[in-house]
Amino acid sequence: MRILIVEDDIQVAAFIRKGLQQEGYAVDHAANGEDGLHLALTEPYDAAIIDIMLPKLDGISLIERIRKEKITTPVLVLSARSSVDDRVRGLQSGGDDYLVKPFAFAELLARIQALIRRANAIAEPTTLTVGDLTLDIVKRKVTRGGIPIELQVKEFALLEYLMRNTGRIVSKTMIMEHVWDYNFDPQTNVVEARICRLRDKIDRSFEKKLIHTIRGAGYVLEEKD
Repeated sequence: MRILIVEDDIQVAAFIRKGLQQEGYAVDHAANGEDGLHLALTEPYDAAIIDIMLPKLDGISLIERIRKEKITTPVLVLSARSSVDDRVRGLQSGGDDYLVKPFAFAELLARIQALIRRANAIAEPTTLTVGDLTLDIVKRKVTRGGIPIELQVKEFALLEYLMRNTGRIVSKTMIMEHVWDYNFDPQTNVVEARICRLRDKIDRSFEKKLIHTIRGAGYVLEEKD
């Protein structure tokens, strides 16, 4: 999952970014409205967190521009303003939820997760299952055949992305866009290295392999006969 933060307060942005990254999200940050608009129009995001008071282009105008371009990325509006009129304006501009500063990170995380679930138009299950492999989204635990598997944060995020796309080939670029941020060097072999480590933990001790390489295309996680 990839999140865009548009926030000019560097400390607030760093606080949010660190928390989201620790939860396994890929995070991009823009410190002004114009840069935020550019990223929102050119990069794929699962959700965006946008402050109202921004230099160069304010948050309300930014959201309106995004919606004018038919981009449906769910938006959590951040603001130090707590009046009803301000909240209504933020939501009417195209925001999906509104959070007043200061805030607890746990609440921000819960709101972002709820926005993503609603955007997917499903009641998201608390677990993902493929064959005997189970990933618990809430408890952040993975088991295969009932055996616990310890994963690092990026390994968990990578496995979650593969499982959400079960049976679908995902390219290296798609993986990098959703698991790492846009500053990542596309020439790096980090995806191949993480896939290799994930295979060691998920597949090595089991006869039936779940993670498959599709030469020239990418990777797919599925249970094959």
